[in-house]
Amino acid sequence: MNTACLDTAAAMRADVLVAGGGPAGMMAAIAAAEEGASVLLLEPNERLGKKLNITGKGRCNLTNRCGEDVFMSSVPRNGRFLFSAYSQFTSGDAMAFFEALGVPLKVERGGRVFPVSDRAFDVSGALERRMKGLGVAVVRDRARSLVVEDGALRGAEGERGRYEAGRLVVATGGVSYPLTGSTGDGYRLAEQAGHTIQEPRGSLVPLCAAGELCASLQGLSLKNAALRVYEDGKKIYSDFGEMLFTHFGVSGPMILSASAHMRQFGRRQYRLEIDLKPALDEAALDKRILADFAKCANSDFINSLDALLPRKLIEPFVLLTGIDPRRKVHDLTKEERQRMRGLLKALPIAVTGPRPAAEAIVTSGGVTVKEVNPSTMESKRLAGLFFAGEVLDVDAYTGGFNLQIAWCTGRLAGRTAGREPYAALCGRK
Repeated sequence: MNTACLDTAAAMRADVLVAGGGPAGMMAAIAAAEEGASVLLLEPNERLGKKLNITGKGRCNLTNRCGEDVFMSSVPRNGRFLFSAYSQFTSGDAMAFFEALGVPLKVERGGRVFPVSDRAFDVSGALERRMKGLGVAVVRDRARSLVVEDGALRGAEGERGRYEAGRLVVATGGVSYPLTGSTGDGYRLAEQAGHTIQEPRGSLVPLCAAGELCASLQGLSLKNAALRVYEDGKKIYSDFGEMLFTHFGVSGPMILSASAHMRQFGRRQYRLEIDLKPALDEAALDKRILADFAKCANSDFINSLDALLPRKLIEPFVLLTGIDPRRKVHDLTKEERQRMRGLLKALPIAVTGPRPAAEAIVTSGGVTVKEVNPSTMESKRLAGLFFAGEVLDVDAYTGGFNLQIAWCTGRLAGRTAGREPYAALCGRK
């Protein structure tokens, strides 16, 4: 099969059919072709890797340089299922793979791995070149249904034609960022084969908040803030970094990471506490407040906080303290300073729920992993059907772990699917 990107459904037969041209799908296509199989990849978008190209704000945090223990602990949902896939294609293997394709890499804070160029297009471009070199054919189409005859998989029906193959790798993504093509197609294919789908929801997603505080601070970005997350009053997570106030609540890197730990909305109550001065303990913060007040002892309270808080936060902060904004600073009591310190170290935000899954970075939920062989990524319901990437009910924290899931499951599914030729699988010539 030739390497061209086909605009018409001319190439109708292959050893392996891959549904989805994202990171897991491209890796699966490469792995199958490296096994000697003819491979046809279906992708409805004009560009492959559309979602990949916007990850990490266009920089592409493509993996995390870490050991197996760290990787597994960073996959809170069904991490054990990935043991075989990850052990066969670790984060180190992923780094070596991309550098061999001509993508120099760098490691940043927390083991996050990026291309030196800071261009996600360099990653997707390298995958496309590798597919082309291996003879993978690409058709602009979407897999709509499985073709099953006499209980055996024979391929897939697309919007533009029928594609015959003895093996099919479903790598269509979840439901996050639907404009990139992740519209839940893979779930429908899986259900046709008898698979159970865990209800998809957003993970690594902005959060909605109660009250008017966040809306009043819309557009304010905090850097070097600390965050604590409480579930029914018990601290379950903490972080340090950047966040953003929005009209609906909060967002930003620190919030997205925190959301992955908040998995029982509707059954549990969640509260955030923001430490606006994480470098100072209570005693040091009190000294800082006293020093600032000494410089403006005759000023109104609301006019004394410019050195302590971002301007947009001053008025809402004063309102939360309950202190008269026109009270003179030299009249403030020790108890009122204590109230100030408490808010500076633990600004409370009551979380009401996540934003829609369409706004999430990844999808939590998907094809139940108990119905998939972890050693091959093959369906236990229908021989020849494989799953890879976000369509599976696995998801991880931020830091490159979710793309590593795509690489290792895609590679395992593709290698397994590519080991037998089309004729042997389908009994056709």
